[in-house]
Amino acid sequence: MSKLIGAVEAGGTKFICAVGRGHDDIIAQATFPTTTPEETLDLCAHFFADTAATHGPVERLGIAAFGPLDLDPASATYGALLDTPKPGWAGTNFIDYFKQHRGMPTVLDTDVNGAVLAEVRWGHARGCDSAVYVTVGTGIGGGAFVNGKLVHGLLHPEIGHIPMPRAPGDEAFAGVCPFHDDCLEGLAAGPAIAERWGVPGQDLPEGHKAWEFEAFYLAQMCRSITLMLSPQKIVLGGGVMARPGLIEAVRQEFAKALASYVPVAARAGGLDSYIVPQSLGGVSGLAGAFALCS
Repeated sequence: MSKLIGAVEAGGTKFICAVGRGHDDIIAQATFPTTTPEETLDLCAHFFADTAATHGPVERLGIAAFGPLDLDPASATYGALLDTPKPGWAGTNFIDYFKQHRGMPTVLDTDVNGAVLAEVRWGHARGCDSAVYVTVGTGIGGGAFVNGKLVHGLLHPEIGHIPMPRAPGDEAFAGVCPFHDDCLEGLAAGPAIAERWGVPGQDLPEGHKAWEFEAFYLAQMCRSITLMLSPQKIVLGGGVMARPGLIEAVRQEFAKALASYVPVAARAGGLDSYIVPQSLGGVSGLAGAFALCS
């Protein structure tokens, strides 16, 4: 019988913990709200202790977490959250908590790096040696898989904070990012939509100006990703992308923005094969946590 793997999708809103032999063979799972680091991580630890008593201990724990994260093993703060916008979480060290204090061998990466790895292993980017996954929800983050490896570099990609040209008619909106005035996350994440229009995106009707702005910003992002990394697939996930018709509008705006500079559509088999939705049932982050351990 194969060994058990522990997985945590550590999000700004909730933590999902699971134990299984893979993302498609889960034997126990629980979800906890993201409150304080102490309370949230203790709930996770108790979950793994309880499952170990019933099913046996996990061989390794994979954590796919929100960021930014220190992923340099040579750093004194390896495994810690850096200056995250999530109040109270800056400095929280996942590696230290689970490996040093709980005795659980732990692999850590960003939730979006985990998600792109899962999409490459089992999803819409399967077989690609170059792909990018972007989640558009409470925040915007992106993971890159290039030449068969996850991209880390000095830190890791922070696609949500790339600068954006303003959509026509959106010049007066201040944005919601506490760090940058004109970054993608501050203009196009879920909180930006709610702040700009006074209601959450899910309450806005079809044809509302909000979706024109959203398609513009996400298309500009896809253009930048395409011209910098030349991936074989761009996978878009997250709650905002669940909006019917949005991904089609992004493709249309992307074609305009790219202006036929490079033959992306022809090489990819069409834009509907190049810019694609997430394929793992909305649990790409949890599947990514399993993928980090496999």
